[in-house]
This record gives sequence, C-alpha cells and structure tokens, in this order.
Amino acid sequence: MLIIEKDIKSKIDQLWNKRPLIISGPCSAETEEQVMQTAQRLAATGKVDMLRAGIWKPRTKPGMFEGVGAKGLPWLKKAKQLTGLPVTVEVATAKQVEDALAFDVDVLWIGARTTVNPFSVQEVADALRGADVPVLIKNPVNPDMELWIGAVERVARAGVKQIGLIHRGFTSYGNTEYRNAPMWHLAIDMKLRHPGLPFINDPSHICGRRDILLDTMQKAIDLDYDGLIVESHIDPDNAWSDAKQQVTPERLAEMLDLIIWRKEDINSEEYHAALEKLRQQINHLDDELMQILGQRMRVAEQIGDYKRQNNITILQTSRWNEIIERAFQKGDKLGLSKEFITKYFDAVHMESINHQKKIMDS
Repeated sequence: MLIIEKDIKSKIDQLWNKRPLIISGPCSAETEEQVMQTAQRLAATGKVDMLRAGIWKPRTKPGMFEGVGAKGLPWLKKAKQLTGLPVTVEVATAKQVEDALAFDVDVLWIGARTTVNPFSVQEVADALRGADVPVLIKNPVNPDMELWIGAVERVARAGVKQIGLIHRGFTSYGNTEYRNAPMWHLAIDMKLRHPGLPFINDPSHICGRRDILLDTMQKAIDLDYDGLIVESHIDPDNAWSDAKQQVTPERLAEMLDLIIWRKEDINSEEYHAALEKLRQQINHLDDELMQILGQRMRVAEQIGDYKRQNNITILQTSRWNEIIERAFQKGDKLGLSKEFITKYFDAVHMESINHQKKIMDS
C-alpha cells in the first residue's frame, strides 16, 4: 500500500520524539533490488523506525566506491512508499541537498568529513534555508568539539528547527580496538551542552566490525543515548563498502532484543531517597578531593620556588615516570584502570606545571 507524504511528515514528527529511535539500512545504496530487499526485510522486523542509505560516499582515496549518486534517490522513494519507512541520507554539498529534497528524503545528515570543514557546513546550511526537514549532524572526524558545536550553530541559524546529533567516534592515533575511537567523554560533554537535541549513537562506524557492535550499542543505551543508527545489508560480506561492520536485518533485530533498555528515571520515593544519600557521599568525597588537590598544588609551588632558585627545569621526566608507575600499582589494587589513571595524572601534572611556571616566571 502506498504511503502518502502527509502521513510520512506526521510520522517524522512523532519519530523525532520517540525513544529509542532506530535507524538502519545499508552503508551504500548499490542497486534498486538491494535497497528494496533491505527496506522490506528491515520493515518486517518491526523494530526499525527509519531507513538509511549512502547515496554519495565521501571516500578517503580515489578509486574507491563513492556511491551511485542521485540515481539511487528514486530507489529510496520507492522503498519508502512500499514500506512506510521514512528515509535519510548524508549530504555534503548544496546540490546534494537540492537533489535529496527533490526526491522527498525525510531526514538529512551531515557526515563527519563535512562537519570538519566550516565552509562545507555553511554551504549545506545555506541550501537548507526555508526547507522543513530535520537534520542530524555527525561529530567531526577529529576530536574537535568546537567544530561540532559550530556545525550545530550554522544549521540552526539557517532556520532548521529539528536538529539532532550523531556520535560516530573520532580518528585517533594509536587506536587499535575500534575503527573510530568512541571517546565517550567528548560525546557526553556534547550531550550535556545540548540536552534538548536528540543524541544518536553510530556503533557501526565506531566499531568497524560487527563482532563488537552489541557491546557498543549496550554502552550507548546505558549512557542514555536517544537511539541508534546501525548499518544493515542483505549480504554484508559482499557489500560494496564497509562490509565488515554491517549486519543482516534479522541479525539487527536479534541484537536489539538482546539490549537491556534502561530508563532515565522512575517514580519511586525509595529509589530517589537511596540515590540522594549516595550522591551526598559523592559530594563530600569530591569536596575532599578538591581540598587535597589544592594542597598538592601548593606543594608544587614550593617545588617550583626551589627550582627557580637553582635554575632547574620544570619538567623532570624521571620523576614523572616514577609518579605514574607508582599510581598504576596503587590504582590496580583499588580497581582503577590504567586509562583513567593516565588521564587523571596527566591533568594533575599539567596543572602542577602551570603552578610551577607562575612561580618560575615571578
């Protein structure tokens, strides 16, 4: 049965506030048959709210499959009419925005390689002026929060009323487990800065492989993300792009059934009373930590004064190595990870250096 556009628009408005919002579809629209089969199988699961597909694919190197282009847009429109699933695609230029809107694409998203370039974001934003279409914005490929925030502001100034965020991980030197390091702390920071915007997790691009998808999806839900965008293909191993990170529609449904869907809050006086008691303990401990850190910096200033009097450099590599190794040993006994200890002591060390520098320069 054909779905008329007015019904789709009403459905989009409802989905924008649905939790969790599940978006799925192939990394790339390859053929009309592939798009139609994927859409029908996703719709048959009853668990997917929106169909995604890459029409234009920004690739790292020339010669890689860069998408079928605008000829794939009629396939998505047909898939929407047959299944009732609204469709979403990535856009990176004004022409792509115009083409997508001409074929009634319901939601647009700005990709990570576009978010990193303010000129490209502005071009897309200008093309969106006057368009009544929701826009999702992925984080930039590099861990630069200001670029992500700037993209949101540019799109908002273009008059777009419905804006959402997609966390797809960041390019990180030395990262081996993930295709794109999640850097959850940056995503959480962005979520806290924009609490009114839907926040979607993209485990496919974070993981880069399907065997760790479920764990990443669960972590996102545990962190109160508003939904997931997961790549799905009828024949993942033979996909024309990103084969290793895609799953079949049926496997996606199985994973969604395995997720423990947590609530942000419950209406229980007992729960809130117990939580408030524990939070007060945390507040007291945080106060003590701040007092101790303040004392530590005062000692660092005394050290800086001795170094100034004796013309000694601030940075002492051997001493830093001694501190961090000692912290690793103690932290392991206390159940603290090396990753946390490294980040924590790096921050403390930099603050200590700043305090000593003020003394050295006085």
